[in-house]
Amino acid sequence: MFKKTEIENITDFVSEESLIARNLANRAKAASTSLSRTSSAARTAALQKIAMELLVHGQQKKILEANQLDCSAAVAAGVGSALLDRLRLDEKRLASLADSVAELAQMPDPVGSIEDLAFRPSGLQVGRMLVPLGVVLMIYESRPNVTIDAAALCLKTGNSVILRGGKEARNSNRAFASLLRSVLEQVNLPEDSVQFVEPPEHSFLHALLKQQGSIDVAIPRGGEKLIRSVMEHSRIPVIQHFKGVCHVYVEKSADLKMAENIIINAKTSRPGVCNALEGIVVDEAVAADFVPSIVATLTARGVEVRACARAIKHLDGHSFAGVKAASDDDFDREFLNLTCTLAVVSGMDEALQFLDRHGSKHTESIITQNYESGLRFLREVDASCVLVNASTRFNDGGELGLGAELGISTSKLHAYGPMGLRELCARKFVVFGHGEVR
Repeated sequence: MFKKTEIENITDFVSEESLIARNLANRAKAASTSLSRTSSAARTAALQKIAMELLVHGQQKKILEANQLDCSAAVAAGVGSALLDRLRLDEKRLASLADSVAELAQMPDPVGSIEDLAFRPSGLQVGRMLVPLGVVLMIYESRPNVTIDAAALCLKTGNSVILRGGKEARNSNRAFASLLRSVLEQVNLPEDSVQFVEPPEHSFLHALLKQQGSIDVAIPRGGEKLIRSVMEHSRIPVIQHFKGVCHVYVEKSADLKMAENIIINAKTSRPGVCNALEGIVVDEAVAADFVPSIVATLTARGVEVRACARAIKHLDGHSFAGVKAASDDDFDREFLNLTCTLAVVSGMDEALQFLDRHGSKHTESIITQNYESGLRFLREVDASCVLVNASTRFNDGGELGLGAELGISTSKLHAYGPMGLRELCARKFVVFGHGEVR
């Protein structure tokens, strides 16, 4: 049991932690108020400056040296290749990040725009104005680029952001945060518009998640454990960015060569990202031809295929070293490596049931030459992005025309899919009158 003095010390520590969290949140709230009143031109200039700084040799040197510390620690800790790929930065990735921020700077600013303006029978003119959400608490793992993406999106939309990255990217995130706050000072915007949380301890994060008076929304982006922890401890509305158990369904009318090309791209182009394919679903009508062919193609590229019993029957007479019988749990897994599942279904009805049971509401694609089948798939599949005859890898803010994304929301309130500029805004009613009374 704790002694009385130990209990008092614990209470003092928790109270101090809560006070620090409250102070940080209040500063973010004050900054968001100031930032929301700045001009679109001023916020755009900040993004342009960030993009330029990311290309400065001296800045790149600092960032890459910091990133090398993180990568070396990750290798020493024995992390998997998928995590290491998410963590690693190089000059090419920094240039791509700079391009993304520059593109975002040129995009129309949604803040203050009025939509759906219409006259009511009373004579009032009623519309909806896009306004900043306020203070965003961004909680993420592994990917240091999220530090820049989140800050740029929030600054463009007049939101302040509290960045809480994972300990595995601590040095990289710190280098990015230093660059961001330096830019804010240079362009005369509130420095507290972007705050990087140094203490990675869970208890401090839990204290932040209780600041419902100052922080408007929490956005966790990472593994299942992180998401569930945030949901459990938060008193703030949470927009979940859950795991990506993404599928490609090869329907009976599919062009099988197209299906093969799409599956190879979706699985192998970058297997460690959330929009990578994790499962293949094949219609029984084409399974005899397609299953042996796609398994041969995948295993030749180093992919391990975990197949259902029906799929394995179609491999009789074939010998593939990279094939295993799938367990029930495999169909719900986000592998994030060169592993995928393969299931055979009796038709569209069973395919839809399979996706409803095993999908994570992230991304689903159908390969079909039947127009009605494609439309039915679009209507009935519940996922943040549903595609016809295209790779799951296209569920990405840049690819879908958003410029950049905060992440891919698998919640439906208030965003579903990649979160770009508009998704970082709320809509308030505005009313223009001419002396009307009720």
